[in-house]
Amino acid sequence: MANGKKLVRSNNSVISGVLGGIADYLDIDPTVLRVVYALLTVCTAFSGVIIYLILWLVIPKQ
Repeated sequence: MANGKKLVRSNNSVISGVLGGIADYLDIDPTVLRVVYALLTVCTAFSGVIIYLILWLVIPKQ
């Protein structure tokens, strides 16, 4: 990886650390990402729940 970062689930977690890990990777506030994700999930008929479960299985623990 060019930037030396690795995408892993974070210890800064509410459920499983998926969004915290993505926020760490992107250098943004985890709370902002969680709010945006929640809004997008509600606006897309809750398809974000399925995406979250897939990410939970794919992204390794720290």
